[in-house]
Amino acid sequence: MSTVVQPCARCGARWAVQSAPMHWCPRCRGVLLSPAPIDAPADRRNYRWVARRPDHRARRSSVAGRSAASRETPRYTRIPRWGLLDPPPRPAAAAPRPLTGLTKWASALLITTAALFAVAVVAELLRYLLLLRNRTRLIHPAVLFCSDALVIGAALLALLFALVTAVAVVGWLVDARRAAFREAGLADPRSVRTLVLGCVIPVVNLLWPGVFLTEIVAQRSDPRALRAIRIWWAAWVFGGVVAVAALVWRTADSLQVKADGVMFTAFTDLVAAAVALLTLAMMRAVEERDVLGRSRTARRWLIAVDPPVPVIEPVQPGGRAHSEPPLDTADSAPAQDTDDDNGAVDREHEEVMAK
Repeated sequence: MSTVVQPCARCGARWAVQSAPMHWCPRCRGVLLSPAPIDAPADRRNYRWVARRPDHRARRSSVAGRSAASRETPRYTRIPRWGLLDPPPRPAAAAPRPLTGLTKWASALLITTAALFAVAVVAELLRYLLLLRNRTRLIHPAVLFCSDALVIGAALLALLFALVTAVAVVGWLVDARRAAFREAGLADPRSVRTLVLGCVIPVVNLLWPGVFLTEIVAQRSDPRALRAIRIWWAAWVFGGVVAVAALVWRTADSLQVKADGVMFTAFTDLVAAAVALLTLAMMRAVEERDVLGRSRTARRWLIAVDPPVPVIEPVQPGGRAHSEPPLDTADSAPAQDTDDDNGAVDREHEEVMAK
């Protein structure tokens, strides 16, 4: 079968070209268009397709007997679901990074970690109360078992979630740095490996995370994010020192020191919960959001100028200037003479009283 066809301009039928092109459609005697391949693109055809209703052939048979053509403007009552589709090219999606889904849960993981450390604090305090009671009375084995289970379970869950949360926060750090440098039209000068190693290696991770975060907000004019990073940095270093001290404390042999170590462990868990919450607040400050996660709206101050109001009312000459209407020129002279006479009499009276 030939791959070159001639479409009919009237009925739309396509006739295969065998030897020579035809001029008229064998079905409806309509004009046949120029020969072209079946799937020829538009730039290789010398004709164009005209959109018609899907039922135009059935309608033609029903209106064939009408003598006058309809003058109504052709329109569609609904969006046509037929025809050639030419969707616009879609931008290539970025390759998904590993642990991207975990990064989205960084805020929820931080809140969960803080809650678990708070439960660990309560467990340590209950253990200390049991130790105080054990000084005078024996503790039931079931109560002791429940206390051990609560202390060990809360500590293990808190440490597990702390590790998972650390991985999520490192992923958030990588994304935040990329977004900040992309907004400035630059590329992140530090590789992902450098960021991960600087946040994972012990002792080193007390210094470099603060440096990485400070580079994000270095070009911003709002000092709130930088202040939040410095507060978190100080709490992070303090938490690391407290954690090392708690590990060293557990190596003591004295019974009293071990009992005091229970309280120090509770203090360590409390510091860890506070560091988790400060980490969440710092992340939201870097993202230009408030502590509750809401978008921070810019506050604009306007200078309000009040109308000038004199503090002291100016003194007007003449006590009757406001209450009495001005007098004529002819009447003002006798009034001035009268005032002068009264003034002279008053001065004479004052001189007599002085003598």
